[in-house]
Amino acid sequence: MSPVPPPVRVAAFYAFVPVADPHALAGDVRAFGAARGLVGSIILAREGANGTIAGAPEAVDALFERLRAEPGFAALAPRLHDAPAPPFARWKVKVKPEIVTMGVAGIDAAADAGTHVAPAEWNALIADPDTILIDARNAYEVALGRFAGAVDPGTASFGDFPAWFDAQAEQWRREGRTPRIAMYCTGGIRCEKSTAFARSRGFEQVYHLKGGILAYLAEVEARDSLWRGDCFLFDERGSITHGEQTVAATLCARCGQPIAPASDGSARVCPRCVGEPRG
Repeated sequence: MSPVPPPVRVAAFYAFVPVADPHALAGDVRAFGAARGLVGSIILAREGANGTIAGAPEAVDALFERLRAEPGFAALAPRLHDAPAPPFARWKVKVKPEIVTMGVAGIDAAADAGTHVAPAEWNALIADPDTILIDARNAYEVALGRFAGAVDPGTASFGDFPAWFDAQAEQWRREGRTPRIAMYCTGGIRCEKSTAFARSRGFEQVYHLKGGILAYLAEVEARDSLWRGDCFLFDERGSITHGEQTVAATLCARCGQPIAPASDGSARVCPRCVGEPRG
């Protein structure tokens, strides 16, 4: 009998902290990870770091020890799970203008993000009729699942969110409303920026789900949940539901985006591609 291979540790993380020289840090981290056989990708920018990496548990731990030695990164706490095989083929460390691309200058998520709300307190906030609940993810993610009553901006990418929000804000102003706003996303990173953006537009009561949907599904019992459906993931698991149970996501045969499950399980092409000609 062949020996069972050791598990591969997968770690997802982000941190909005000032990075004085992202190019220098990228070179160091790139060499550090390559020497330890890590795979995955990390984005560094002056606003912080964002990445998903995989490798031997001791190699992953070593990288986070290295990152925590950087100013501002001491509290870095990745979300971990094990995989039977490496989910990535290469090791990439890149420097970009933003760690999650919104495309709006001057948004400081480290200083201006909305108020964090713990998963245990989230239901009370979003059940309040005075709260407007916004899903900050892309439309193809929302199609698999969302919180009950959430507004879907219908965006194709996060860069579309500011224009959508500005249009909504103008409508609220015409109606004489200054609503309490709650936002959520998969793991929290997009909401750090989307809530900071909302606050930059003059909204003061802005909240977001601490740890994102992933934390909620891990901490809130299914019987108490206001989540409906599955949560799409950008890794080898496809999607998950309560208790972090993996659910295989069906991907569109044409565009590769996830498809909301059909009642008979027959869907193979997403609604958008059904209406488009081939070729």
